[in-house]
Amino acid sequence: MNVMSHLSRFVVWTAGVCLASGLAAQTVLPPDQKPMELEGIGVEEKLGRQIDLNLEFVDTTGYPVPLKRFFGQGKPVILNLVYYQCPMLCNLVLNGQVAGMRELAWTPGNEYDVVTISIDPRESFDLAQKKRVLYTGSYERPAPGWHFLVDHQNNAKKLAEWIGFKYRFDEGKDQYIHSAAIMVLTPEGKVSRYLYGIKFRAFDLRLALTEASEGKLRSTLDKVLLFCYQYDPHSKSYVLFAKNFMRLGGGLTVLILGLFLWKMFRSERSRLEMKEGLA
Repeated sequence: MNVMSHLSRFVVWTAGVCLASGLAAQTVLPPDQKPMELEGIGVEEKLGRQIDLNLEFVDTTGYPVPLKRFFGQGKPVILNLVYYQCPMLCNLVLNGQVAGMRELAWTPGNEYDVVTISIDPRESFDLAQKKRVLYTGSYERPAPGWHFLVDHQNNAKKLAEWIGFKYRFDEGKDQYIHSAAIMVLTPEGKVSRYLYGIKFRAFDLRLALTEASEGKLRSTLDKVLLFCYQYDPHSKSYVLFAKNFMRLGGGLTVLILGLFLWKMFRSERSRLEMKEGLA
């Protein structure tokens, strides 16, 4: 009887495991399908879209200022949509961004600006002050062009919709669910590039800012780099564009060959002139 009882329990346990495994298998989502919790979250790229520069946000002094204060000065702008009490992802994005910025020779306020805006309407300007002190301190050099703002009249949501940054508030967890991305805008406020993840290579930041600068930051080196590298949406970074690289290589080969022939011609001409002089 005991043996039968144990056997029955074993059969029931095995059936339960199989049933649970079957249910678990049914809940596995295909690669292109998001979990229900992430529906409506992500980034819908709006490249070339002009944002509304009249939208106002509260700065670290506690007064509302329009976005146009940070644009129209001939400098591209890195735009962050985060919230300052985020328990994890926002901090990772900002940490990754400041690490990449430290490796750039350019400085916020000189060659470009950075505008970081809280999407949480409950956050006040004193939190923006604290974040500014924290991140400009970790930047390890003066950054007068890095501005920290908080929401005003729900304009953060309007701006997010304008640039395709989709997020929502999870009341159960008391957190915002959002993607890890930063945007690079032209000096006039047009969306130029999206960069994704929690680590941002200085090389990617440089090329994105150069693209967005509308020619104002383009040195000869930057022009060559942009000719050889293009943004790849699959790898979400700038990669070597083989066709243009081969063109550049072919052009350099022709140039080097031309210089060689020119020097040979000059040398031969000098030799003939010297020979005629001796004659």
